[in-house]
Amino acid sequence: MSDVREGLATLGPGMVRLRDRLENRWLAWAADCGAAPMLFPPLMKVEDLERFDYFRNFPHLPLLVSHLRPERLADVAKSGLPAGEAETNDLTPAGWALPSAACYNIYLHLAGADLDAARYVTTVATCFRNEERYDGLQRLHGFTMREIVCIGTRDEVQDHLRAFKTKVTAFGERLGLGLTVAAGSDPFYQPQSGRAVLQQLFPQKEELLYEGTLAIASLNFHRNFFGERCRIRAADGQPAFSGCVAFGIERWLHALLARHGSPEAAIEAIPE
Repeated sequence: MSDVREGLATLGPGMVRLRDRLENRWLAWAADCGAAPMLFPPLMKVEDLERFDYFRNFPHLPLLVSHLRPERLADVAKSGLPAGEAETNDLTPAGWALPSAACYNIYLHLAGADLDAARYVTTVATCFRNEERYDGLQRLHGFTMREIVCIGTRDEVQDHLRAFKTKVTAFGERLGLGLTVAAGSDPFYQPQSGRAVLQQLFPQKEELLYEGTLAIASLNFHRNFFGERCRIRAADGQPAFSGCVAFGIERWLHALLARHGSPEAAIEAIPE
């Protein structure tokens, strides 16, 4: 069904069919709210992530991309040194990073935009996180994330998140997953900051948990963080608010397999 080694998963045909059935459901939800499907490059510029304070807030997660210095190519080839054992002085500074979330590119794509209405976008990406440990499909080095994002006014974003909280919890109930909702944390906002006080009025992050521990989806209210950093203005002329519902695809596969026993049984449980 699946083979997971060192945090990297290979999915067999049955699991691919199950994944496709899940994606069809989420894409239908995205279409219902008018979300435009988009795909973005597999690498991100380090300077773009710095715009979001990414390396200050998530120093433990990034996987950076470099390459051999041109002047060192001949020496490395002559030595037969495996690329993985290259010395620091053999490598260029890392100008690129592997993304750890799917939605960052959406805000960069809209940088400088003046929106005349709320903008809805859905995207899927292979994401990467450097973790202390890996655990089957529950915690991977490289995994897939589907997101459905709203960029607009505060009310538009909060309505989007409320609607999807209802959709996802009902979907989990129908599949017998018994999802519970728990408040998460958002490192973009420090607990002592003034913005964090508003967390009491509307949570910045809520996680939908399988068996009370495994977050298989999340609802993320970014406030106007990305709107300010990317100079995106909502229809009211203010820096845009944004929020997303995110699905960890492999974690859903784990939960469905644990609940239903086989990909085929899980597929039968998912309405078309």
